[in-house]
Amino acid sequence: MDWEALWLTARLAGLVAAILLLVSLPLAYWITFSRRRWTFLVESVVSLPLVLPPTVLGFYLLVSFGARSPLGQFWMAWTGRSLAFTFEGLVVASLIYSLPFAVQPVAAAFSQVDPTLREASATLGASPLRTFMRIVLPLSKQGVLTGVILSFAHTVGEFGVVLMVGGNLPGVTRTVSISIYDQVQTLQYAEANRTALFLLAFSFTVLLVVHGLRRRPLAAAPMA
Repeated sequence: MDWEALWLTARLAGLVAAILLLVSLPLAYWITFSRRRWTFLVESVVSLPLVLPPTVLGFYLLVSFGARSPLGQFWMAWTGRSLAFTFEGLVVASLIYSLPFAVQPVAAAFSQVDPTLREASATLGASPLRTFMRIVLPLSKQGVLTGVILSFAHTVGEFGVVLMVGGNLPGVTRTVSISIYDQVQTLQYAEANRTALFLLAFSFTVLLVVHGLRRRPLAAAPMA
């Protein structure tokens, strides 16, 4: 078992899930409740990683991280090194690639909140922020938790984007999925099987938790 790759993957997934939690809440709220006509454009951009091939997304991210791009030049001036083939580059790429897995469950949960509750809160003089914190967010906690779990799990399983943007640097960008690929390439099938079984068990556990969260309201509902 490549414990170094597992630890790096856990760090990457944990950091991405935490950042996406902070990003997804205001973004999902705006997508759900905004009345602007061009909201669907933002929603389409957020959902783009779901249908875009990982190699295509990884290629354009790699280009945008290059020394000739504005982002690459800014990062070079700030840190003195390139953003590509670094752990920080993996974080940025994973944030973009896993964004819809964090935003969509949260937006779906927000949309299920009874509008009359928000209207009653506003009528009583509560600010939009107070209404969000006291009504919308508590009623949407299962969707928020689902978004965190899915973004973490999706980051753990990344391959194409990680390989394009980060390469295969041990202790720096070699994630567990890249480690399995290396083991297969070097005919270490037993080691690859152990790592793959670990990811299989992890993925199945994630699905159990997500589906369990979705069924909780049904289980709590009174029998007719």
